[in-house]
Amino acid sequence: MAPTVALALAVVLSAAGCGGASAPTIGGTPTPPAVETPAPVSGPPAAAEMTGIDLLFLSMIAGHTEQTLQIVRLAHDRLADPELRTLVAAIEATESDELVTVRGWLAQAGRSARADDHAGHGTGPDQLARLRDAPDGAVDPVLIEVLGAHQQGAADLARAHLAAGTDERVRDLARRIEQSRTAQVALLAARPTSPA
Repeated sequence: MAPTVALALAVVLSAAGCGGASAPTIGGTPTPPAVETPAPVSGPPAAAEMTGIDLLFLSMIAGHTEQTLQIVRLAHDRLADPELRTLVAAIEATESDELVTVRGWLAQAGRSARADDHAGHGTGPDQLARLRDAPDGAVDPVLIEVLGAHQQGAADLARAHLAAGTDERVRDLARRIEQSRTAQVALLAARPTSPA
């Protein structure tokens, strides 16, 4: 993995709450860092502390995250660029953990993520079909475009919640999401869109 990609991946993982020791090297080339489960937030927000805007954000980000996982799983095994595969694997691990947290908070509040909470804020069926139907060798640029736009949507959603949310733990989650998704968008934009 190129040193700049390894450094950028470390930034994404640290922004998402993942850590770890320095990346070991093999023949002078850094190996991909292990993805660790983010440290749990100090407990779920009390349902009484969360307002409707906090619950709406959690519902929307749950739906968005479910779609992110769908996107990365559609493409992961078909990607040609090993560094892009590493980034996608890190995104999948991070967002899987975040989804468990968000669903737990929603369940405690007596809510669940509903598909209509996320309507209009995700990746449309046409974009998913483009990714699904991309021929081998052409998946990387389609994923970069589709996932980049999708993750920008998550960053925008989280940024909006930072301005409107009331529960500090939900705002902390939004802050981490905004930072990690913004870093992911930058990493995706820096990837070559055609095979080397």
